[in-house]
Amino acid sequence: MKHYLPLICLVLLFAGLWLPLGQHDFLIPHWMKVGTFLAPVLLLMWFSEGRNQSERVDFRGMSVVMLALYIAHQFEEHWFDVFGQYYAFYQSVNALLAGVLGQEAEGFEVLTPLSIFVINTSLVWLVGFTAIQFSATTRFPALAMNGIILVNAGTHLLAAIAKQAYNPGTLTSVILFIPFSIYFYRLVLITKSATRFEVLASLAWAVSAHVLMVGGLIAANWLHVFPEIYYLIALVVWSLVPACAFRMNGKHKKIETNP
Repeated sequence: MKHYLPLICLVLLFAGLWLPLGQHDFLIPHWMKVGTFLAPVLLLMWFSEGRNQSERVDFRGMSVVMLALYIAHQFEEHWFDVFGQYYAFYQSVNALLAGVLGQEAEGFEVLTPLSIFVINTSLVWLVGFTAIQFSATTRFPALAMNGIILVNAGTHLLAAIAKQAYNPGTLTSVILFIPFSIYFYRLVLITKSATRFEVLASLAWAVSAHVLMVGGLIAANWLHVFPEIYYLIALVVWSLVPACAFRMNGKHKKIETNP
């Protein structure tokens, strides 16, 4: 039972976020503020624990740092960007999609506040917390978290280059995401603590997550192929894939971290 207690707490945490229990009126517009105040707690949790000096790659510690970095990125995207605009990513992406889909930008909404909330709490927070929770038995959730960081940074950078303009999230992508994600993948590969296949698989998962994120939005909220709730469920399911992948080889034993 003691073994499963953290997992039960994790399930209860996200059930409390997503189940309609009367909290959505606050959480959907303000979730990023909750995350911002959570980041110092995450870092305190990491620094207050003793580090195992024999480990070449501290997957648990790295997972804590990655989640904290992503929360800083969410601050820039969804709270205040570098120009002081509030919730700027919402307007920016809808304007971009309107242009791509040939629609009038005014009043066009494919990316909804609800979808923003579930995207960020599933593909970021859930993946980050599972990376922390399962770091002793599988490294793939941490690699997947790093993959989502690198791919997300790439999308921000490509959009900025294509439009020759800043988009909300570009600053933290350049100064935090790209340096850290390259460092982490390089560290993992150099120490041979993960196979090249796992690194490539984590990038494939992250790219697929972004395809699902954008393609699902268009299918649900523009083409109306299916209700948005199905899209949101798909996001949560895809977020759980890293916690399930490669677990059979690591079950009931510590992962090897030495070369």
